[in-house]
Amino acid sequence: MPSAGKAVIGLSLFLSSFPGLTPLRAQPANVDAQRVLRIIEKIEKEGSPGPGAASRKEVVSETELNAYMAYRIASEKEEIMKELRLKLLPRNRIEGKIFIDLSRRRVPGFLKPQMNVYFSGVIETEGPKVRVRFESLFLEEQRIQTALLDLIIYTVSRFEKMEPVSIEDWYDLPYGIRKLETRTGELVVSY
Repeated sequence: MPSAGKAVIGLSLFLSSFPGLTPLRAQPANVDAQRVLRIIEKIEKEGSPGPGAASRKEVVSETELNAYMAYRIASEKEEIMKELRLKLLPRNRIEGKIFIDLSRRRVPGFLKPQMNVYFSGVIETEGPKVRVRFESLFLEEQRIQTALLDLIIYTVSRFEKMEPVSIEDWYDLPYGIRKLETRTGELVVSY
């Protein structure tokens, strides 16, 4: 499982926020985040039903997912990404905001110490892999290409001595999860 520190550098934290990962030891105070942890435990306990078997589904609300992501960021004491908020839309569409804080890092002059990244895109799943196909990206109010965000990721990765990733990479779905779908305000997890 990638750490939250690496996850912030790319899309990994977004993906690690989905059910299917080992929950952290400390329980969140937020009831919505606790519900997501119970779903994670259920999926891990039941596992995948195997080839040919009907898949099972769990539905996580947008509020619950955002509460869980806030819990993960806080509990893992994330030093770079301070906020990740998602809006779940029909047909696997998402919109979101990431707040990045580099104020405690030595970064090149072309990077601000604190930045908001706004995005919209589509969640794509193919076999056991998932990614977000970004349709629009904004750094503060300036529309940017994915290559610029990849450059920021690469730069921060070098300073953090981590392997760089791309926001266009495919990632493994957490164990047992077959598919992710979004509806208005909901994430449907098939396992």
